[in-house]
Amino acid sequence: MDPTRNPFSPGAGARPPELAGREAIVESATIALQRIARGRQEKSQMLLGLRGVGKTVLLNQIAQIAEDMGEIVVTLEAPEGQRLAAFLAPALKAVLLKLSRVEQARDLAQRALGALRGFASAFTVSIGEVDVAITPETVADSGNLEVDLPELMACVGKAAQAAGKIVVILLDEVQYLAEEDLRGLIVAMHRIAQRGWPVILFGAGLPQVAALAGEAKSYAERLFDYPEVGPLAPDAARTALQEPIEEESETIDAEALNKILAITEGYPYFLQEWGKHSWNTAKQSPIQASDVDQASTLATEALDRSFFRVRFDRLTPREQDYLRAMASLGAGPHRSGDIAEVLGVSVQSAGPLRSGLIKKGMIWSPAHGQTAFTVPMFDTFMVRAMPEWKQSREE
Repeated sequence: MDPTRNPFSPGAGARPPELAGREAIVESATIALQRIARGRQEKSQMLLGLRGVGKTVLLNQIAQIAEDMGEIVVTLEAPEGQRLAAFLAPALKAVLLKLSRVEQARDLAQRALGALRGFASAFTVSIGEVDVAITPETVADSGNLEVDLPELMACVGKAAQAAGKIVVILLDEVQYLAEEDLRGLIVAMHRIAQRGWPVILFGAGLPQVAALAGEAKSYAERLFDYPEVGPLAPDAARTALQEPIEEESETIDAEALNKILAITEGYPYFLQEWGKHSWNTAKQSPIQASDVDQASTLATEALDRSFFRVRFDRLTPREQDYLRAMASLGAGPHRSGDIAEVLGVSVQSAGPLRSGLIKKGMIWSPAHGQTAFTVPMFDTFMVRAMPEWKQSREE
């Protein structure tokens, strides 16, 4: 079949040809934006899920909805090891410059720019030249993020309200925020919610974000909604594959379709990968089960080279051993003691390794004492990547 017409193009954050099975999440976000536009209060949201379930795709969809409404959108990704102030301050400068062009918000936006200048100075962040036409208020410059960020966001919220605009902040990879940064962000959004200013946060991160937020501030569980983004239900997964193929006036037979659903377990990124290679493998329509068999080798190799490998290469040898020990037990979740036993070490000795892997976003704890991969099918990849691995018996 013609590869130039292939509807599937798996990529980081790339929108699939059919955004199936996510209607409730998109509708909830749309309602939240519409309520704020009407002057109503609404909770911010944190989309939680494993790698490859389409959280970034959903953030991009929410951004498009907000832009279509004419609102101001800030799209951010938390880099591992970088502080929140470093990448938030430049983005807020762009927001405030837009707000300053609205006549009724000009003075408040100018005051907020002055606060931003103080904030940037306190946290040694470069935001370039800021021309403030009025004497700035002495706020947001103490150097304490939990104090300064709420003050700064209050200034942003007042300016947005005067302009009749919503500031929509989209923050991906929330799990990489330092504890102090997450705490400051939660306090800032709490202040926004209390005063009803038109600022909303849509975050996305791994499943541990809910616990991290709760540990940072106990009221975080009431401040945010936490939509779960998981694998697609069978009907939605079938739609995500079948409809793009049929839109190209081609077909896939039932056996081939069911085989892909079984292999991918409904994970959206994997559906895209198998859809792409099944299309390219098939000589003609319909795509058949034999085509999927051939495509599976190609899809697995593609995942090993990119989706899996980029994560594997970030690991130290000891971290690789820990994950290989997990993989020998299967997909999981597994008791931490069982993993330590495979490694031949005590639970206490394995603890720092486990903590480091959680911080790197490779594993998470679905329940006390349990450990699971954050990347679907990573257990089988680890076996392929380290086929000759033998468990250690050294403390």
